[in-house]
Amino acid sequence: MIRTTGPAPALSPVLLAGLAMRPLPLAPLRRAVALAMAAVNRRHPDLFERLAGLEDPVFLIDPADLPLAFLLRPRAGGGVAGGAAMEVVGEGGLADAPPPTATIRGPLLDLIDLLEGRIDGDALFFNRVLTVEGDTEAVVALRNAVDGAGIDLRADLLAALGPLAGPAGVLLDGGARLLRRAGADLETLRAALVAPLHRRQEAQAATLRRLEETVAAGSASPPGRARRRAAAVRNAGRDAP
Repeated sequence: MIRTTGPAPALSPVLLAGLAMRPLPLAPLRRAVALAMAAVNRRHPDLFERLAGLEDPVFLIDPADLPLAFLLRPRAGGGVAGGAAMEVVGEGGLADAPPPTATIRGPLLDLIDLLEGRIDGDALFFNRVLTVEGDTEAVVALRNAVDGAGIDLRADLLAALGPLAGPAGVLLDGGARLLRRAGADLETLRAALVAPLHRRQEAQAATLRRLEETVAAGSASPPGRARRRAAAVRNAGRDAP
């Protein structure tokens, strides 16, 4: 995430990986992204034809859990379907970049799932898992372009590797399994850390309910008895874990 606006990203393997890669150079990632986009252009040459009504749009794809972003130029090669380009932008790198037509921000894995059509984009936007800034009509046009295109980033990337596709596929599959396992482990850790807080909140809520019941009952009791009951409830609240 190269902007500071919006909610903080959730704890995830992608977030930890992003923190680890912060001091690393972006050149290897830029080469990998260029290779992936070349494969997408080759396998889906008509992907961005639905953006013909827009004048050279630029989309900023901002993963909330990475210290970088991606600038997508659907017609970087010229013409209506001249070939799309994706540029990796590091922190502070937007100063020299053209202003984006629209910005789409959210967790990296959700952005990939949206690109490949595996999840309901409307639900993600409605629940603000993904957020949009700028020209919303351009974003709708981009969604229409990728919907039904059958994009499979794994298959597109492996197709560009030729004889190395087999070993690379094994590495990608192994990485995906590690990512899922790490995500499950982090969720278990998060649940263990917040469990004591939830128990304390539940105890405090129960104490407040008893206090409200005591106050309501005290309105019909002699004043001295009501004060004694309220004091007993306050003492019980202080003793709650």
